Amino acid sequence: MAHPGLSSFSWALSLGLWFALYTNLQSFSVFFTYSLLGIERPSRLGDAVQFFVYDTPKVMLLLTLIVYVVGVLRSFFTQERTRKYLAGKRESAGNVMAALLGIATPFCSCSAVPLFLSFVQAGVPLGVTFSFLISAPMINEIALVQLYGLLGWKIAALYLGTGLLVAIVAGWVIGRLKLEAWMEDWGREMRTGEALVFEQQLTWADRLEQGREAVRDIVGKVWLYVVAGIAVGALIHGYVPEAFMGSIMGKQAWWSVPAAVVVGIPMYSNAAGIVPVVEALLGKGAALGTVLAFMMSVIALSLPEMIILRKVLKPQLIAVFVFVVGSGIVCIGYLFNMIV
Repeated sequence: MAHPGLSSFSWALSLGLWFALYTNLQSFSVFFTYSLLGIERPSRLGDAVQFFVYDTPKVMLLLTLIVYVVGVLRSFFTQERTRKYLAGKRESAGNVMAALLGIATPFCSCSAVPLFLSFVQAGVPLGVTFSFLISAPMINEIALVQLYGLLGWKIAALYLGTGLLVAIVAGWVIGRLKLEAWMEDWGREMRTGEALVFEQQLTWADRLEQGREAVRDIVGKVWLYVVAGIAVGALIHGYVPEAFMGSIMGKQAWWSVPAAVVVGIPMYSNAAGIVPVVEALLGKGAALGTVLAFMMSVIALSLPEMIILRKVLKPQLIAVFVFVVGSGIVCIGYLFNMIV
């Protein structure tokens, strides 16, 4: 049998190694780009390569740590208990709770739909289910940890607060409109109002293993989005002129916020892929509100998500969902362009 302190020692050693790697990424990226590769400094190519070499391991290290911690914390909850809590809440309180629960669920917009359907089946109010559907992809831990690591805690906090506001208010508005008649017939018929709760008896070893499984599952699925997003961000960082980006996504272009939302909807991605692009756009002079509006629309209003939702919702309800959420995102974009 393994010594009981061995796992604690291994965990501490892993955390120490993580910290050592994370704190030396900047100096490594400079050495790799300009000394090892011999790229001329300064140059557009050098800027792009250093951006990629620095951000890729930085994002992956942050994701691994946070997903592990959240995976352990998530072991204390069950999907069935979550459904029961939401089904028993009035709409206003339910909207807030559903939006908060969305933060702890590592879903892109498409993978959040099955849980959305399970809430519908459990009799959760329609507006409350939409608060979850908006919040889950838009402000999960992956989005927050990347924004914190790449742009700082202030922007991460702003994104968290405004994302919650959009999810809560949009869900509440949809609930007030009483649009259950715009669900497909089989969707209305499956609303039983019942939700079973199955208790899990887990040891700490089980919970730590769930954290490791979360890393294998989530990071294993999003790493390609991370690399692709950082590659696009590196090209923007190195080669797109500041004046050009400022002219189409700056504060002076009044039309840039709604245009960013419209352009973002068909560009399906998750937070892991879009945040490095956001960082590069901001570095080139794009306005914060415009860029956040673009990011929100990309990960909360994706075309594939709407295609999946069409199985249970009529086109009229999908259109209301897009209009209400899109309007909220546009308002947030204008707000931050005025105050930041």
